[in-house]
Amino acid sequence: MSAVRVSAQKIAELEQRIGHKFATHERLIRALTHTSATKKSGDTSHYERLEFLGDRVLGLCVAEMLFLAFPKAREGELSVRLNALVSGKTCAEIADEIELHDFIHAGADVKHLASKRMRSVRADVVESLIAAIYLDAGLEAAAEFVKKYWGERIHQIGAATRDSKTALQEWAHTNLQVTPVYRIAKRSGPDHDPTFMVDVEIAGITGHQAKGRSKRAAEQAAAEAVLLREGVWKRNPDGSIEETRSQ
Repeated sequence: MSAVRVSAQKIAELEQRIGHKFATHERLIRALTHTSATKKSGDTSHYERLEFLGDRVLGLCVAEMLFLAFPKAREGELSVRLNALVSGKTCAEIADEIELHDFIHAGADVKHLASKRMRSVRADVVESLIAAIYLDAGLEAAAEFVKKYWGERIHQIGAATRDSKTALQEWAHTNLQVTPVYRIAKRSGPDHDPTFMVDVEIAGITGHQAKGRSKRAAEQAAAEAVLLREGVWKRNPDGSIEETRSQ
């Protein structure tokens, strides 16, 4: 954008896009201002403090949505869904949906705000925008904004799949009173592109071996295979995986 922070025309355009008209625009402008656009040391007329607040407001709004949308979901599943939905990746996707890069005010040294490299900046501005709405009109208004952009995402396929190692450990502790042990069975390939073969061993049941492009990926694959075999998870016809409620 130009040296002028945000024109009245731009403000009106953004308000129309997000579905919220601000009583005053001071916080909105601050929410759109990157630190590189401030001129003096110690100047706080940028979005960092708002980002801090917006992160918490977003977390509360999404947590409530999940709590109501998935009444039978366990705490672990809700936590995984929450983490995915409030992640920088998701916030950046929403920023791109709104095309927030057209409204962010940054210094001359911060270029290409729409680029992949600036994705974290766009994600930060989404959280700052949520805080600005919250301070302008309260939690209900902020929740409406979150519902507008996160509402469909909470039902996306695969959002419920938990970290398989964590899920297997919890299941093994509860049902077998043991902890899974992972061992590297084989490592092959060049250093820059290795393949790992990992065994997961669980006292009382048969373990499993799986491979991956990293040690962690192989461990996750092995844990997933055991969870599916033992009926803790099930694979749906569309290929997605979900927890079985009976476990």
